[in-house]
Amino acid sequence: MQEQLQELPQRAKDKAQETKRFFKQLKKRPPNHLDSTVQEIHDTVFETTDCLACAQCCKTTGPLFERKDIDRLAKYLRLKPAEFEAKYLRVDEDNDWVLQSLPCPFLGENNHCMVYDVRPKACREFPHTDRKKIYQIADITAKNVAICPAAFAIVEKMKERLS
Repeated sequence: MQEQLQELPQRAKDKAQETKRFFKQLKKRPPNHLDSTVQEIHDTVFETTDCLACAQCCKTTGPLFERKDIDRLAKYLRLKPAEFEAKYLRVDEDNDWVLQSLPCPFLGENNHCMVYDVRPKACREFPHTDRKKIYQIADITAKNVAICPAAFAIVEKMKERLS
């Protein structure tokens, strides 16, 4: 797994132009069965994906925190929302709440999330490959294929099935 994770950014970079063209074409002419096909590919890939063996999303990128996420996590950790913000978050250049540092401070031993049941919406939805009209988030997906082996596999299978 470590070797695969080390090679992933380069593999994604090597396929970046192809992926960009694929999503451009998909946006231009989305097939009628796009959402169901993408969902099927997503489900199939995640049947054999062990996120706990990887956790690259938690180690290399952080989620955007919505107000609901902040309030829910603060309550879970028995902090006031302002205390949670001060301790864990910062406002980025896009004026979004993000983690102060990586890896995620809630990533525990064996890649387990210490706040899994109340994790942010962005974490629950990552890598966003089961979204309807996935071509609308092509830029996010292109970034995620360099981080997440499952996202990479899903996009490659999408290219095979939908090109």
